[in-house]
Amino acid sequence: MPLPGAPLCLLLLSQLVPGQVSARQGCQSGRFSSLGGCCDLCPQGYGVAVPCGSSNTECEPCRENVTFSSVSSATDPCQPCSQCPAHVAVAEACTPARDTVCALRCAPGHYLRVENGSNSQCLPCQVCGLGSGAVTPCGPNANTACQPCPEGFYSEEKSYSAPCLPCRQECSENEVMIRGCSLVSDMLCMDRELQILKRTEGDARKDYPKKPPLSGPRKDHPKKPPLSESEGSASPSNSSEFVPPAPDNSKNIIPVYCSILAAVVVGLLAYVAFKCWNTCKQKQQLAKARAGELGASPEGEKLHSDSGVFLDTHSLQEHHPLNKAPRPEPRLYSALPPHKQEEVEQLLESAGHGKDWRCLASQLGYEDEAIDTFGRGEAPAHTLLSDWSAREGATLEALCAALAGIERPDVVENLTCPAEASSVV
Repeated sequence: MPLPGAPLCLLLLSQLVPGQVSARQGCQSGRFSSLGGCCDLCPQGYGVAVPCGSSNTECEPCRENVTFSSVSSATDPCQPCSQCPAHVAVAEACTPARDTVCALRCAPGHYLRVENGSNSQCLPCQVCGLGSGAVTPCGPNANTACQPCPEGFYSEEKSYSAPCLPCRQECSENEVMIRGCSLVSDMLCMDRELQILKRTEGDARKDYPKKPPLSGPRKDHPKKPPLSESEGSASPSNSSEFVPPAPDNSKNIIPVYCSILAAVVVGLLAYVAFKCWNTCKQKQQLAKARAGELGASPEGEKLHSDSGVFLDTHSLQEHHPLNKAPRPEPRLYSALPPHKQEEVEQLLESAGHGKDWRCLASQLGYEDEAIDTFGRGEAPAHTLLSDWSAREGATLEALCAALAGIERPDVVENLTCPAEASSVV
């Protein structure tokens, strides 16, 4: 038997159930508090401070460049901002509603190595050393691929992108090759017209009037008195100087200064040695002269036999008639007047029978390589005699003897050599 009022209860229950179902369907978070209320969502840029429970959800704003929240949630708090890997540029900074965006490229000199997608990092590019070039230059996502330069190519710099460069094939007609191509440097050429093998602009002989070419030896030129040793050595402007080719000092100037200093020291030592040798030679000649005087004089023997008498040989030498005419000093080639040197050079360069300056250079002891070096200049005879005159013993006697050896009596006569040198001819 149905209870009284049962239809009324069923009617009320049927009206309440659809209302609760529609209320749950309208809750966006899908969560309800213990009291049955719908939990609110925290929007983008806000995180959950207190989750929904006995009360509704409590939200808090995310901090700029520190935390972010890119979704609406009723449970997730603010997340920490991400950091880009080393050497990776930042495309977009972190905001409360968006995480940091990293650029997919590295700084210059680095490349991006991708491991697991999110664990990428920038690494330094490999540098190709001297003598090696980059086959594949370092790119955004690839390291450098190096290989040694093949024959005919070179690389003179350390780089992660420069390839091997082709060597220069040959020097031009106006140049001379100084150094061939190697793995670390290109071919080096030098201009033939450099001032190294030419007369310098300050040559004193240019002040004299230009004379026509000589067809034969001159006999009417008066002899000049020999210059003293101090005058001959103190006039470097009267003779040109042969300067060897300068090395490539574009990269390092210190070895050039060291070479110059060494040359100065060697020159000073050679000068001191020559002065000592000349002094010793004069002393030996003086001793021989004194010995000859004492051997020819009976008074000298008497004085030598008497141990109690002191012999003043210096006073005997001063009053001896043989000492009134001292032996003349040897004449140096560098002491010749500039115009006389120029005449000798013209005779040696204009020889048509093969007995020219090259034969003289061989007679003076020069090697073929040095002779070829002299021949590259405009005035080879001038270069040869300038270099030879700087040597020890570069006298007119020695030059005349060498000219006589190559059968050039015309040049010997032009030099007006001493009698003993001319007698060899």
